[in-house]
Amino acid sequence: MPKQNLLERLKEDKPLVADGAMGTLLHQRGVALNACFDALNLDQPEVVESVHRDYAAAGAELLETNTFGANRLKLAEVGLADRVADVNRAGVEIARRAITASGRDDIYVVGSVGPLGARLRPYGRIRPEEAHEVFAEQIKALVDAGVDALIFETFTDHTELLEALETARDVAPDVPVICEMTFSQDDRTLLGYSPARVAHELNKAGADVIGVNCSGGPLQISSIVNVMRQAVPNAYISAMPNAGFPEAVGGRVMYPATADYFGNYALTFKELGASIIGGCCGTTPAHIAAMREALDNPSAYNALPVIQVLEAHGEEEGATTARPTGLAQRLAKGLFTVTVEVAPPKSSNVEKLVQNARLLREAGADLLDIADTPAARMRMSPWAASHAIQNQVGIETILHFPTRGRNLLRIQGDLLAAHALDLRNLFVTMGDPTKIGDYPEAMDQYDIVPSKLIELIKHKMNTGVDLGGASIGRPTAFTVGCALNMFAEDLDNEIRVLGNKLAAGSDFALGQAVFEPHKIEIFLRRYEEITGKAFDFPVIMGIMPLYSLKQALFLHNEVPGISIPDAIFKRLEDAGEDAPREGVQIAQELLQAVRGLVAGAYIIPAFGKYELAAEVINAVAVPA
Repeated sequence: MPKQNLLERLKEDKPLVADGAMGTLLHQRGVALNACFDALNLDQPEVVESVHRDYAAAGAELLETNTFGANRLKLAEVGLADRVADVNRAGVEIARRAITASGRDDIYVVGSVGPLGARLRPYGRIRPEEAHEVFAEQIKALVDAGVDALIFETFTDHTELLEALETARDVAPDVPVICEMTFSQDDRTLLGYSPARVAHELNKAGADVIGVNCSGGPLQISSIVNVMRQAVPNAYISAMPNAGFPEAVGGRVMYPATADYFGNYALTFKELGASIIGGCCGTTPAHIAAMREALDNPSAYNALPVIQVLEAHGEEEGATTARPTGLAQRLAKGLFTVTVEVAPPKSSNVEKLVQNARLLREAGADLLDIADTPAARMRMSPWAASHAIQNQVGIETILHFPTRGRNLLRIQGDLLAAHALDLRNLFVTMGDPTKIGDYPEAMDQYDIVPSKLIELIKHKMNTGVDLGGASIGRPTAFTVGCALNMFAEDLDNEIRVLGNKLAAGSDFALGQAVFEPHKIEIFLRRYEEITGKAFDFPVIMGIMPLYSLKQALFLHNEVPGISIPDAIFKRLEDAGEDAPREGVQIAQELLQAVRGLVAGAYIIPAFGKYELAAEVINAVAVPA
């Protein structure tokens, strides 16, 4: 008898049993955890087929292709960007061979599609149209190879999942689509969306099956399924939990949930109205066989209860009115503020760092900026440097906080750590690319762009919650700065980007180094033309005391955003060996020229010459 269409099969009262983990079994069969599992479709198809065969033998009615990461972006990491179609087609063919070998005709082949591996804007670098193109390429390959349905699984960003679903509807409108999100331990997505909201939006967008996979074990998944079922009562729901939380034992990753436990929960999922049940990380054919047995012979198992965990909205530590930082108070009063950039040491010794900080404080600096791996070169963590300076020198710092090289989990933990160390002023920036530094091959990815990180700090953490909406106890009290280049070639774009940062809640900006002060007025006029209002935002303008003609030529020719006029080159050339002293004089003149136009000066000394920065500060005391 011909196999039913998947959606027709789901109308039956009995849930369809899916397979379990692919990666877990491949690793058990000798494949390294850091290997590209999708590439095995080409290199070791017999290993992949053996996994499918075992799940078919366990009673699975749905086999997911080994193509979770088989998109152009992820395959490019192993040199297979041009073989997307080959890898996906092979994945489907391997599953088909396993089904033929099983002698069964009731098994569906579902094309597995995972997240792209890089976040969509505004939290990452991928444009929606680029995501659409990448998803379309993989989806078309799977559909052309003859899958019965598509499954989008383990998505943490429901916006990306909606983009994948929309792409599937464009590429293959008649192919059934299963959409599964993964949730954190507080039953919310990484970006803070509840299961109910996710279910509503996926249902509205036209998903054929809505569900949850990965996340935690069956207990958590049952709670989420229960919420989803109540949110969209008429939708088909899928549930594919992990085998509990993983643990490293003897160099191996182990999962605690037993097969019998999964068998009991198969009945729970059925009672909750799930139409597809299966497993994710850590599950094996034994887990799937137990679920199959429980559904076929329910008297041998006992459905386990659903425990609905309600969110706590109270503040365990209580919200307090935060004291503004010294920087925030100065800016509010309109006091001209001088800060100096300081690089952390390349060792664990902070003695010289502290000495330089004292020198700058005594010269009249109001704050010190502490750089984070400037020029992508290895140095002490800026938190330690900032903490040492504030404790031993008694001067407030501005902690540079780049988004590059940090994921959202680490970002939020780092912010809490900074706050605990009383580091309350932040300068949020993208950060220098690792390719220019000591370790060009180091990870250079990021989860969030600066404007969205500012929004996270100001509108989430400063109100007492994390990105997911969970309480962090007392709200943080950060004053947050952004980057601004008033001398950009494309002023309209710079003003547009600044608008995003202002909307996110920026308190101030650190400006690119100035060598042509008259261009500030050009920026101010253009800002008013575009926005229809006068520029009223505190900018602490970069002042860079040049050390030599060679340095000036390098900055002018090789550093984006810096333009130095010929007159300055001439002065440095004429100064000869006294170029450092002439550079200080030029910087003092520039500092005086920008007073009245900006809120302060941000002195960026060259080559750690903090004594020269101290001389520049003296110009502040001279009436403008």
